[in-house]
Amino acid sequence: MMFVDLESIVHQTGLLGPVVALTIGVFLFVEALILAWSRQNQDKGLINRRMSIQAQSTSQEEALIELRRRRGLTADGRYQLVYSLFNRLVMQSGVMIPAYRLIFMMMLAGMAAGAVTFMMLKSIVFAVLAAGVVGVVIPVLILTVMRAGRLKKFEAQLPEAIDVIVRSLKAGHPLSVALSMVAREMPDPVGTEFGIASDEMTYGLDLDTALANMRVRAGQSDLAFLVVAISIQQTTGGNLSEILTNLSSMMRARARMKRKVHSLSAEGRFSAMALSIIPAALFFIITIQVPNYYEDVKTDPYFMPTVYFGLALWAIGVWMMRRMVNFKV
Repeated sequence: MMFVDLESIVHQTGLLGPVVALTIGVFLFVEALILAWSRQNQDKGLINRRMSIQAQSTSQEEALIELRRRRGLTADGRYQLVYSLFNRLVMQSGVMIPAYRLIFMMMLAGMAAGAVTFMMLKSIVFAVLAAGVVGVVIPVLILTVMRAGRLKKFEAQLPEAIDVIVRSLKAGHPLSVALSMVAREMPDPVGTEFGIASDEMTYGLDLDTALANMRVRAGQSDLAFLVVAISIQQTTGGNLSEILTNLSSMMRARARMKRKVHSLSAEGRFSAMALSIIPAALFFIITIQVPNYYEDVKTDPYFMPTVYFGLALWAIGVWMMRRMVNFKV
C-alpha cells in the first residue's frame, strides 16, 4: 500500500492557490444551492416576497414577524445581532436568511476551510488565514455586492413607486392606502419594503416611525427625500401629490445624470481595475507555476520589508485610482 505525503506534495507543486480556490468554490457552490432552493420555494405567481409570505401565513401580523425575522430583525423590529453594522449589511443586502443563521453558516465555512488548509499544508498560519478569508472576507464581499445591486434596483423602482402614490392620492385615497398600493403593485425590493411599512402602521406604529424604519431597512439615499417630504407635509400641510410629482421628476433627472457620468468614466474605471488586478494576478500565477521562484531571496533580511512596502504602495495606488474614477452625483 502506498502512502501519500501531502505536505511534500504541497511544497513541491505549490498547491496553496488551488486549495484556497477549491475551498472558496465549494462555499460559493453551497451558497448558490441554498439561494436557488429558497427561490424555487417561492410562489412565482405573486409579485413580491411579502405577498408570498402572506400567502403562507395565517395572519398578516404573523407574516410581518416572519418578514422581520428573515431580514435580520426580531419580532418587534430590533436587530438580531449585537454588532449592528453587520446586521444592517445583512438586512440591506436583501438576503432572506436570518442574521444569526448566516453567522452560523459563515462559522461553518470558515472552520471547514481552516481544517482543509491545515490538513493540506500543516500550517496554523495558513489555516487561520483561509478560515478568515472564507468565513469572513468572502461572505462580507458577497453581501456588499448584493446590497449594491439591491440599492441600484431600488433606485430605479422608486420614481415609479412615487407615481403610484401620486395616482392614488389624486384618486382620493389616504396616504396609508397609497403606500399599501405600492406594496401590492410593485415587485421587490420596493414592494416588500413599502409593504412592511404599511403593515407596521396597521399594527401600531405612526407614519413617521414606519417610514424612518423603511429608510433604514432599504439604505437607499433617495428614499430620504420621500420620507422628509411626507413628514413635512404631515406637519405643515400642502399639496402632497404635487410635491411627490416634482420629487419623482428630480429623481429621474438625477438617475439620467448618474448614467451619463457612469458612461463617461467607463474607460478610467476599467483601466483602474486592470492596473489593480494585474500585480496580484502575476504574483499568484508565478507562485502556482514556479513555487520556488522566491526561494533564493526570501531569506534576505530586506526581502519582507520590501514586500510590505510594495503592498503598501499597491494599496495606496488602488485607493487613489478608485477616488479618481468614482463620482458621486
